[in-house]
Amino acid sequence: MSYLTDNLEVEQQSFIVFDNNEKGFKQLVKWSAKFAVQNVALQFVIEATGVYHQRVASHLADHKYRVSVVLPSRAKYFAQTLSIKTVTDKVSSKTISILGLEKKLDDWKKPDAVFNTLKLLTREREDLVLEGGQIKNQMHAQEHSAWTHAPTIKRMKQRLHLIEKQIASIEIDIKQLIASQKELSERIKNICTIKGIGLITAVTIVAETDGFSLIRNQRQLVSYAGLDVIEKQSGISVKKKPRISHKGNSHIRKALYFPSLSTIRANEFIRSWYLQMLERHQIKMKSIVAVQRKLLVLVYTLWKKNEAYNPPALKYLEQPQVTALTELD
Repeated sequence: MSYLTDNLEVEQQSFIVFDNNEKGFKQLVKWSAKFAVQNVALQFVIEATGVYHQRVASHLADHKYRVSVVLPSRAKYFAQTLSIKTVTDKVSSKTISILGLEKKLDDWKKPDAVFNTLKLLTREREDLVLEGGQIKNQMHAQEHSAWTHAPTIKRMKQRLHLIEKQIASIEIDIKQLIASQKELSERIKNICTIKGIGLITAVTIVAETDGFSLIRNQRQLVSYAGLDVIEKQSGISVKKKPRISHKGNSHIRKALYFPSLSTIRANEFIRSWYLQMLERHQIKMKSIVAVQRKLLVLVYTLWKKNEAYNPPALKYLEQPQVTALTELD
C-alpha cells in the first residue's frame, strides 16, 4: 500500500502477503480498506503472471474495485528508471504501486465468459495440432528408418487418431457455443466472408482480444499482436534495420499465417500489393507479415462495423502505392 505525500513523493505505508485464494482475497480487501481515504477510490495494480493474476483481478473487479494489470516487461523497465537495485516481493510491490501512482493506467475489465471459453478451446486445439504434427514427423522418421518397430508405429497411429478425434470434438464445441450467441454468430460469419479466413482463425482472433473490448484503435491492435514495426537508431553509430517486434500475442500471429498465404492467392488486391512489397524488399517473410497485419486490421474493421467483406467500401485498404510500399520500412 503506497500513497503520495504532500511533496509528491511516494511512500510505502504497509506491506502484506496473502494466499492466492478466496480467503486471501478477502484478507486483501479487508486490509486495504483500513487505508482507504474518503472520496478517493482505491486502485489495485497487478503484474500479469501467466494465469495466476486472473483470480485476484476477477475477485476485485466483481467487488467493483478499480484494477489495472500491467505486463511484466513494463514493470521491469519502469523499475530500471528508479534508484532501486534490490529485488524482493516487498520492493517489487512498492515499484508496482509507484507505477500506478505516476502513470495513467487503463482499468482492467473482466473478460466475457464466452470469449474466455473460446480462448481455452482454441488454445487447446492449437496445442493438439502442434502435438499431432510432432507425432507425424516422428512416425515418418520411424517408417523410413533402417530399423523399424511395428508396435511403436502402431501406438503412434493410435495417439494420432486420438488427437484428431479430440480436435474434431473441440471444433464441435466451438460451433455450438457460437451458435448459441446470435450476435457473436453474425459477426463471426461476417469475418469469414474474407477469402482465406476460416472459422477457427476468426474465432481465435476474437477470443484472444476478448471481442476487441480493450482495443481502441488499429495501431493498438497491431501492437497487441506483435505485428508492429520497431526500429533502433542513435546518432550515426546505431542504425538497425526496422523489424517486426514479435512482442505480443503469438496465438494471433500463428492463426493468421496460413490465412495470409490463402488470401495472397485468392484476393487480387492483396496479391498485387504483396507482389509489389516482395519486388521492393526481396524478402518473402516480410511481405507475408505485412499481409497478416492487413488481415488483422480488416477483421477488426468488419467486427466493429458488423458488416460482411465488401472491398469497394473499405477505403482504408486502398492506400497509395508509396504508402503501402514503405509501410514496413
